[in-house]
Amino acid sequence: MSVRAENFCAMIHETKVSLIWITNKNGLRVAFTNFGQRLVSLFVPDKDGKLDDIVLGFDTIDKYVNSIDNYYGAIIGRYANRIADGTFSLNSKIYELEVNNGANHLHGGSRGFHNQVWNIDEITDSSICFSKVFGDMEEGYPGNLLVKTSYELTDDNELIINYVAETDKPTIVNLTHHSFFNLKGEGLGDINDHVLYINADNYVPVNKNSIPSGKILSVKNTPFDFTKEKTIGHDIFKENEQLRFGNGYDHTFVLKTPTSNDELAFAARVFEPVSERVLEVFTNEPGMQFYSGNFLDGSTIGKSGIRYQKNGAFCLETQHFPNSPNTVGFPTTKLNPGETYNSVCIYKFSING
Repeated sequence: MSVRAENFCAMIHETKVSLIWITNKNGLRVAFTNFGQRLVSLFVPDKDGKLDDIVLGFDTIDKYVNSIDNYYGAIIGRYANRIADGTFSLNSKIYELEVNNGANHLHGGSRGFHNQVWNIDEITDSSICFSKVFGDMEEGYPGNLLVKTSYELTDDNELIINYVAETDKPTIVNLTHHSFFNLKGEGLGDINDHVLYINADNYVPVNKNSIPSGKILSVKNTPFDFTKEKTIGHDIFKENEQLRFGNGYDHTFVLKTPTSNDELAFAARVFEPVSERVLEVFTNEPGMQFYSGNFLDGSTIGKSGIRYQKNGAFCLETQHFPNSPNTVGFPTTKLNPGETYNSVCIYKFSING
């Protein structure tokens, strides 16, 4: 099923919302809307050349707007992931944010980047660029923040995401992309049989509120060891405190650093054995949040008319660590005037072998 452009023609906050398709020479097709920079559809061939949409989402803009707290395919900011108690200290000043996830601030709050209409700066056949300025103290964050994001679909079947941000006051920034992937096809069962490798020897454990303890632990001899390929479902139902806290996998993995500063880190590889589709992830970020779709519960009906079941998709979100502004020793997310924030994520698609 292909979403129709007319279903995304609307005015939100007095700004036009639309649907834009980009393509490459191999037939890959990606649809974006400027509401939350959402990646609405991503058509990728299987081993027989059959194109299927492999991301979860909706077929109308109204469903995105009216579905509470959905992040399907969206940009996440100003701060991806969680900040404990909705507060952080910066240059000896305390800032208070919306608490929208239990006791936490999550994904920039209810009016975060995912719920904003973005300017479309440039469109080509294979790329699109968005921008927006966020005001000083908007959603509680200091500094006027200019954000520019580009998406390029290359003929090597890479979707390259490049985030750039600048501020006029010291602030914190942590951006990511939140597509829910199912390499079988959108809505087609769970992802527990997908085979996953994560290039990380360590992960960030959390407490019962999904806030990091401040420790970094080895994945060795735990269900979090994906240094050798295994199915996502291999250990997901084992008795383990961290799996219980996340209701499955919902944790940041500490990526191995590349040998050169000019290189992107190889973060992960996912293989689906029936379609033989492969997704690889590369980034310059220190971490990647692996989420196994634990809170999908069958209540959401997606583009294909199928209900999204538990573990019906996975997310691989390249980013800094949760609650970094409040955690000594975590990589900083501070951005000062005169500095440029630059984050890169590449999703590369291929066929196994």
